[in-house]
This record gives sequence, C-alpha cells and structure tokens, in this order.
Amino acid sequence: MDIGNYRIDEKSQVFIIAELSANHNQSKDVAIKTIQAAKEAGADAIKLQTYTPDTLTLDCHNEYFQIDHGTLWDGKTLYDLYQEAYTPWEWHKDLFEEAERIGLICFSSPFDNTAVDLLEDLNAPAYKIASFEIQDIPLIEYVASKGKPIILSTGIATLDDIDLAISTCRKVGNNDIIVLKCTSSYPAPISLANLKTLKDIRDRFNVLIGLSDHTIGNIVPSVATALGARVIEKHFILDKVIGGPDAGFSLNPKEFKSMVEEVRSVEKVLGEVSYEISEKVEKNRKFARSLFVVKDVKKGDKFTSENVRSIRPGYGLHPKYYAEVIGSIAQMQIARGTPLAKEMY
Repeated sequence: MDIGNYRIDEKSQVFIIAELSANHNQSKDVAIKTIQAAKEAGADAIKLQTYTPDTLTLDCHNEYFQIDHGTLWDGKTLYDLYQEAYTPWEWHKDLFEEAERIGLICFSSPFDNTAVDLLEDLNAPAYKIASFEIQDIPLIEYVASKGKPIILSTGIATLDDIDLAISTCRKVGNNDIIVLKCTSSYPAPISLANLKTLKDIRDRFNVLIGLSDHTIGNIVPSVATALGARVIEKHFILDKVIGGPDAGFSLNPKEFKSMVEEVRSVEKVLGEVSYEISEKVEKNRKFARSLFVVKDVKKGDKFTSENVRSIRPGYGLHPKYYAEVIGSIAQMQIARGTPLAKEMY
C-alpha cells in the first residue's frame, strides 16, 4: 500500500512516524518547529491527533471522569487532560502545509466523525485509530469507508477486539490495514512488549505489522524491525523542558535520530535472502582449505594421507576430491607445499 508517496510492503524501508500528540504545549510555533525537527531527525511522517475535549468526553467531575489509575496524569479529569493536550483544529491546515513543504507525510488520528471530515478536507493520506478507540466500531467503519490506508494500534485491545476492528475495515472493502503492536502504559516497561505477538498478528490476520512504542530507549523498535515491523511510531518532542502530558515518554530530536539510525542499521543487517558472495568475501576464499602436497612426491609414487592433506590456503583442489586422490599415482615430481591439481594424478 502507499501512504502519500511512501510505499509500504514487506520489502520497503520501515515507515517511521513521529507522533506530535500534545508536545506543542498549545503553541502553534512549537508545533511547526517540531515538524521541522522531526524531518531533520529522520522521520518519514508526522502524526497529529484530531479531537477536542468535547468530542472525547464530558466536562464532568464525578468519579467516572477522574484519572486515578497509576498514570502520569493522575489527579486530572479526562476533560482537563484533553483540554491541555488537544491540537487546535484551526492549526491543522498550516501543519499539513508545513509538512508538505519540507517533504514530510502528515496524517492524523481522528476521534470522531467530524474529525474525519476535517481530515478529508485536508486530503489526509491515511488514518490511525488510537489504542483506546479500537473498540469504537462505528468510528472505524466511517474511517475505513474513506478508502485510505488505516493503521490500527492494539494497545488495550483483546484478540477479539483486533479481529472485530480488522473485519470492520474489510466489511466496507478496505484491505489496506496495518496493525501496530502497542503497550498502553506510559512509559511502558520493555518486559511488557511481547514482540513475538507481531508475527502472530501478521500470520493470523494477513496484515502488515508495526509498533507504536512507549518504552524508553531503542531496543524495542530495533527488535520489532528485526521481527518484520513495517511501521515504527514514537512520540516526538522538540525539547522535554516544554513539558506536557506526553513529555515523559517522548523522544527529543537527538534521541529520535538515534532510534532512526538504529532501525536503519537493523535493516542493513537483515538485508535480503542471498547466497551471493561479495567481492570482498570472494577474495578471502583463498584462505579456505584445499588439497596440498605436504611431502615431496616422485613420479610414480602413490598419493597417501601422509603426502596429501586438506589445509589452508585455498589454491589447490577442492577437498571433495580427497578420496579420489588417495591411492592414485603421481604423474610428475611434486615438491612439498605445492597445491594439488588434476593433472598431477
């Protein structure tokens, strides 16, 4: 499938997404500078989140709307958190245009149908369903109906949730699906990554796979790449001193660039299925074993294990001829240290 001008398949480079999320601290200038920094750090795409507090929740302070679950955001109400974190809708056009200007793909996670409509007007090339929206089947159906690639983040999902979300996309004829393994913990310990699940998702659902990562460090994205992830998404922040709800598990430009470099290195290590020998390796084949005369031999002498051995270097006959040589008669005088050749026996 294609997202913008980027082809995503089993042979392409990993598609690396910088998640802007709330890391603008309600400053449009910071948001634009973050987009620019993401491009410089090696991201292929910048992803926004398109919602308002009122499209996500109620401005209500009873116990149902209080955050008290051992998170970074405990003590806030849902409404207050989203009021702090949301990206103003009036910014979206300028953020999309800035990303396009510098050659960065821009798309978003919509959280209701009105957000989808806004993003359609901006010609968003793909949609991401956030972890906590994977159970919102009406939203997924509406998003999938637009015919754009859809990225599903598992997060809180059970196997049944994932199955239902994927089948919902396919029911409306959308088969351009990428499923991101995600641990909805902020930050997430690497012990909960369970990356072996990636291959199971790919094989079970016949989809492309990737990672939405909230861990600290680069090991989880690197291992995910080695296991076949075609997409890596990490939260990105211009500078952690900005603060904000997601700062604690976001990467700054230096950290993000390091992650990109490690992912690209893993891709180089993986390479492709090949039994070709490089020119450099071919030169080293001269150090392989071959058959040599290891004692002086006169014409008419019999070749034995005493006067022929398989040793380094590789200028003589292939060792596979050893049994054929032993017991044959020397056709000439041969000095010790001479590589054995066919015409010698």
